[in-house]
Amino acid sequence: MILFLLFIVGPLCELYTIVKMSAAIGFFNTLGVMIVIGAIGSWLVKREGMRVWQKFNAAVGQGKVPTKEIIDGVLILGAGALLLTPGFLSDIFGLLMLFPPTRVIFRGFLLRRAGKKGRFASQIFHESSNGPQGSGDFIDGDATEIQGELD
Repeated sequence: MILFLLFIVGPLCELYTIVKMSAAIGFFNTLGVMIVIGAIGSWLVKREGMRVWQKFNAAVGQGKVPTKEIIDGVLILGAGALLLTPGFLSDIFGLLMLFPPTRVIFRGFLLRRAGKKGRFASQIFHESSNGPQGSGDFIDGDATEIQGELD
């Protein structure tokens, strides 16, 4: 049902809004607005992407798991795709996913959705990272250097 809405109803709604906007302000003005929104959107995506990348590196440098930054990166990637897609409705959702105050809403939705689907996997990861007896952060093991070419 979600795919039906995404691939059939979504483009039909986009086409409807483009036709209505074209009737209101003219075809070339509508085309110009869509091009300007795409150009400004790609610049904003680059700027926000670089900002999240810096936060990601800072979190990793402090030894923290950059969960928020990873989700923000995924949302910015999605925003870029929506802003480059022709249409006004996709641009609205792209801008909402791009700006930090409204991105929080989408991040919360993704975290809740991942929490429902990934609860078991996160428990396994959490338990295995602590070791079977809660032995700490070190894993004892042997390593062998392989020389030569790999086939």
